[in-house]
Amino acid sequence: MKIAASHPALPGHFPGHPVVPGVVLLDAVAAALPAHAGGAVRVTGFPTVKFVAPLLPEREFEIRLTAKRPGQAAFEILASDARLASGTVAYEAA
Repeated sequence: MKIAASHPALPGHFPGHPVVPGVVLLDAVAAALPAHAGGAVRVTGFPTVKFVAPLLPEREFEIRLTAKRPGQAAFEILASDARLASGTVAYEAA
């Protein structure tokens, strides 16, 4: 997947040198969660998140989700096998 250069969050983040805001990446994690959880879910929080490298617009990336315990999954956001972010997402059935 990738975030289009025309995404409305990019012009202010940062003018002249856009990077995808972390909240947009977390939204992508939330959007990927139902496929991992096997149905509709409601995200209840991100107990841990660590951003380690920026994502540029139009760059391909992937999200990997791994079950931790019921209602919680670990995630990694990767581009070209390099980790951009990781953490934990908490959720409940919707």
